[in-house]
Amino acid sequence: MMNINNKIIDLSNTDKIFFTEENISKGDVIDYYKRVSPIILPYLKDRPLTLHRFPDGISKEGFYQKQIPDYFPNWVNRITVNKKGDGDVTHVLCNNKETLVYLANQACITPHIWLSKTPELEKPNKILFDLDPPVDSLSLVVKAARELKKVLERFDFYTYLMTTGSKGIHLVVPIKANFNFKSVHQYAKKIADYVVQKNSDIFTTEHKKNKREGRVFIDYLRNSYGQTSVTPYSIRALEGAPIATPLDWHELNSNSFNPRKYSIKNIFLRLGQKEDPWKDMHKNARPLNNINDL
Repeated sequence: MMNINNKIIDLSNTDKIFFTEENISKGDVIDYYKRVSPIILPYLKDRPLTLHRFPDGISKEGFYQKQIPDYFPNWVNRITVNKKGDGDVTHVLCNNKETLVYLANQACITPHIWLSKTPELEKPNKILFDLDPPVDSLSLVVKAARELKKVLERFDFYTYLMTTGSKGIHLVVPIKANFNFKSVHQYAKKIADYVVQKNSDIFTTEHKKNKREGRVFIDYLRNSYGQTSVTPYSIRALEGAPIATPLDWHELNSNSFNPRKYSIKNIFLRLGQKEDPWKDMHKNARPLNNINDL
C-alpha cells in the first residue's frame, strides 16, 4: 500500500517480473514512474491518454485502452471526448503523481498522449514527425531528422528530438494552438512531402512497408484528431525496458546513435548529469507560417 498526496494506492503483485531478460519487476516499473514523476508529468498534463497495459509482463500480449475502466477511483482525472462518429470515450488525464503511480500499478507500461490539450482538444500545440528507419539504417534516420530540422528552421520553428526507445526518432515542433488538426495535418504533409521530393531515393511518406524499398518513412499522419504519441520518459514494452528519451541535437551522431541507449537502468544517471533538453519547449511555440514558397 502506498499513500501519495493522501490518496491510498493498494499495490499488487509487485514481485511479478515484467521484463524477463533484465529481471525488471512490476514494482520496479512503479518505482520508476514514482521517481520520474516531476519530469514526466508536464508532458502528460491535460492530455487524454491511451494506456498500453501488460498485466502479465511484456512476454504476454498487452492491450491498448482508451476508455477509463469503471473501477478506477474518482480521484483520477478524466475527460470525455467525441470520437467523431464512434461515440464518446472517457480518457484518463494524468495530472499528478498519484495518478501516474496508480496507472503503473494497473500495469500501464507506456502512456500515449494526444497532440492537443484540454480544453482546446481540436487544436494541437505541436507537430510530430515519426521517423521510422529501414532495418539497420540508423544513419538514414539521422539524416532525415537533420533534413527536417533544416527546413523547419527556415520558417523560424524550434525542433526537438527524442529517441522512441524502439527503432526510430520523433521530431517534435511546438506550435501555437491556433489551428485545427486538419490545417496542421496539411501543413505537416507539405513539409514531409518537400523533404521526400528532395531525397526520394532515401526518404518516403509511403505508409505501406512493402513499398518503402529501404527508405526512411517520414510519418506525418499522427497529426490528426485523436492520434497519440509515446510520452517522453515513458518505458517502452521491449526487453531491457528502454526509455523514450529527449536528446540535444548534438547527441544525434550517426556513428554512435542508438534509439535504445537509455533504459530504466541508466536514465537517472543521465538525468542527474544534465537538464531535460525539452524543459523549455512550451516557451518556444511558434505560429504556423506561410510555406507556400517551399
